Parts: sequence; C-alpha cells; structure tokens
Amino acid sequence: MRFLPIRPVRPAAQRVRRVLLAAVALTGISTGTGSCAEPSGNAALVRRVAPSVVTIMVAQQRVNEADRAAERAERRAQAEVDPNEVNAIIRRLLSAQSDVPRRDDGPTGSLGSGFVIREDGLIVTNRHVIVGARTVRVRIPEGREVSATIVGSDAVTDIALLKIDAGRLPALRLGSSQAVAVGDAVIAIGNPYGLGQSVSAGIISARGRILEDDPYIDFLQTDAAINRGNSGGPLVTMDGTVVGVTSAIFSPSGGSVGLGFAIPAETVTAVARELEAHGRVARGYIGISAQALTPVLATALRMKAATGALITSVDAQGPAAGTLIIGDVLLKVGPTPMTFKDLSKVTARLAPGTLVTLTILRSGEQQAVAMRIGTLPDPVSDSTMTGGGDTWVPALRLGVADTTSEIRKALKASDEPVGLIVTQLRPAGPGALAGLKVGDLITHLGTKQLLHAGDMLAVAQPSAKDPVLLRVVREGAAVFVAVTGEDAPWGDQP
Repeated sequence: MRFLPIRPVRPAAQRVRRVLLAAVALTGISTGTGSCAEPSGNAALVRRVAPSVVTIMVAQQRVNEADRAAERAERRAQAEVDPNEVNAIIRRLLSAQSDVPRRDDGPTGSLGSGFVIREDGLIVTNRHVIVGARTVRVRIPEGREVSATIVGSDAVTDIALLKIDAGRLPALRLGSSQAVAVGDAVIAIGNPYGLGQSVSAGIISARGRILEDDPYIDFLQTDAAINRGNSGGPLVTMDGTVVGVTSAIFSPSGGSVGLGFAIPAETVTAVARELEAHGRVARGYIGISAQALTPVLATALRMKAATGALITSVDAQGPAAGTLIIGDVLLKVGPTPMTFKDLSKVTARLAPGTLVTLTILRSGEQQAVAMRIGTLPDPVSDSTMTGGGDTWVPALRLGVADTTSEIRKALKASDEPVGLIVTQLRPAGPGALAGLKVGDLITHLGTKQLLHAGDMLAVAQPSAKDPVLLRVVREGAAVFVAVTGEDAPWGDQP
C-alpha cells in the first residue's frame, strides 16, 4: 500500500484566510462569533459521539504472514472476479497493516477501532483486531493511552470485549438494528489506516445480509466508507444510537467501494453480556451439514413442497450421530419451522445441553426424534488461509511459510501439491535482489521439492560462483531463479 507524503499546509491556509477576510470586509459580513451560524450536517452528532470512539493498538506475538501475503496475491486475482459475486469475496476488515517488510525479530503491531459501552471503561471491538495479541493498549480521543484487559472474545460473531481503567468515560448506547430501515442515514467512526479518527456518512443500503463466512449473523449493509482500521468502530444513527459494529467489506481493490457490513447491535449486546459474565459464548450445535431444497429435489423425495433443509452429512462425533442420517429432511427444530438459510442461526441460539424434538422426513415419512444439543466449537481463525508460522531464512534475507491448498489457489498455483509462500523480504537482501516478491510461491530448492518451511533453513549464503537455485511460481507461471546476492532483476533471469 502506497501512502502519499503529507506536507505542511499552513502557509497556503494562511493565504486563503487572508483572502477570505478581505472578501468578508468587502461584503460587509460580520466575522464576530456572536453571529456565526450553528454547524450544519452531522457536526453536532459527531461532537457528541466521537469522544466515545477509541483506537485499539495491538502488539502481537510474531505469527505467520502467509495469510497476509496470500491476501495481497488474492487481491490481484479478485480484480478478475465478477463483482456481483459479493458473498464469495467478502473478507474481514483487517486492522491497518503495512506492506513494508518487518524486522525479523520482535512482535508485530496493528491498529483497529472500538467504542466505550459503559462509563467504567468497557469497550467493544472486533475479535480479529485483538486476536493473537501480546499486549493491547487503548488511545482515547483526549490523547491518553492506557493498557487494556481482554475480557473475552467470540470467534463466531467476531466481537471482543476490553476493559480499561481510565476514570469515567463517555459511553455510547447500543440500540437495535430493527430501529433502522433501508435508506436511513448513518455515520461510521473509526481509525482507518491508522491515520487518526475519521468520520464517514452514508445510509443503510440493505438489511439481513448473510455472508458466506458468517452464516450466524444478519449483517447490516452500508455505503458509508469503511476501510482497514475501521474494524470495531460504531455505525451510528442520527440520534447517536449504535446500530452496528463495522466488521467487513466487499473490496476487489482493498479499499472502500461503498459495500460495508456491520454486526447488528442486538447481536453485540447479547455477546457482550455473555463475554462479561463467562469470557466466552456457548452456542448450540447439532453437527450436520445441509442444503436448500429445490422443487426437483422435493419431488424426488416425495415431498409436496420444497421446505426444510436436506441433510448432506453428519458429524460422526457430533450430537446428531446416531439420530439423524444423510438424506433426512429437517423440517422443525422444536416448534420452529426450518429452512436451510436459518439453520445455523436457529441451532446456534439453542442452549447447549437442551433436549429438543426434531421433526424430520425420512424415506417419505414424517417422524419426531429427540436429541440433546451440543456446544458449537470455536472456528479456527482464517482456517482456509492459514499456513505455518513464518520462518526467516537468514542467507536469503526473506521469510517463508507453509501453504494450504487455498493459499496456492489464491496464488494461481492450484496444480502445485506443496510450496512455500514468500511472506517477507529485506529490500537489499539476496532474495529481493534476485527479483523475488512477497506472494511468490517457492516449490523447489534446486531439484529438491520443498515440503516445509524448515527445509529452507539449510540454504548457504549465495554468491555469483555458488548461486542458490529456486523454482518459483508467480501468476501461474513457473521459472527457475538463480539467487547470487547481486542485483539481477526478474526480467534479467534466464
């Protein structure tokens, strides 16, 4: 990501001020404060709400960079994706992270946003802002920085609760997303890209959005500009009530394109209550996968209407094992009629340990079965994009990490069975001088296939007389690169 330099503007501003004052004098308009009009637009609302919005500063233990490097590569590939396929390319807002290579020792850092929900310093933010944190500090608008304690976090809704001791703080009120309709005006406040507190305005664009990665939440959609670093900030109505927590964006480019998503306030309220009381949220779990019924499927199953959810798999270790079977149609959970769309939300809201009656259709006959609800396990963070931890290769001055099939797919290297993704590069190091880039996939050291990041540790210092030969895949094309430690741009490689 490239940032334009910020240069002093005071002299120009002073010239503008002199011109304006001259114009005022010529027109006879008074500049006295007594006759100034009240601020228009959202200024009064922002003055009231902004003091409750904070910046979250996280120092993290060094974690793998594979997902970040893959994300950068995937961002390029996403430019070729049909923009109408919103659900397929929704990604969590990450806190402000730089593409600049990091030191090969010490913790990493990131920024995000949050807001005070209780005067004693209880703060809501996104879980992905603080996950993996070594320490968390909070900067309040008056400029103070204080240490924060993580009260709890919930992976399913991406909500985290922090506590700071900073005296009495102005708090925002969590309302209900049901109080707003499509077209209602809202503002988003946060700390995009770590530049400082910023405000953007827009409307509620849609309600009840269910994203591929978050089937448990009916998101609010807004066109208020949301960027990296806004994560965890409030989405506020014109009366100052929080109706959502900004969490995700649709963005082929990585920046705001007017498609932002917020976690509804009522979800946040319920989760925050559980986190404060127990440090985690326990949700119901049946242990099945299902699909929506179509008219053709309904006919094949001898059903009069395409209702319910068709069970496609049953977790062998889950609560439904021995009770439900593949091919059953789940019609009701307790008294609640079931659809595929609502399955995850309905079951997640059941209390673990509860005995419920499930109404199913099996072999054309309707029957009732009893089952005890289990506890939904926490999902693994970014499981499809997580490789191994970073491994620093001193001889080449670069970092690599193991990959998953999803990472290799993002790198247009689906045909490669294994490989290491380049996650860091020292600008003047041998790897960078040879033309390697973050996001490249290294598959071979000489003719040896690289199975794990540790396979690179034995690499000797390269030289013109004794170069290191690497097979590298970039944009789907494989080439061999000779690393010599001398400047040899990619295009100059044989």
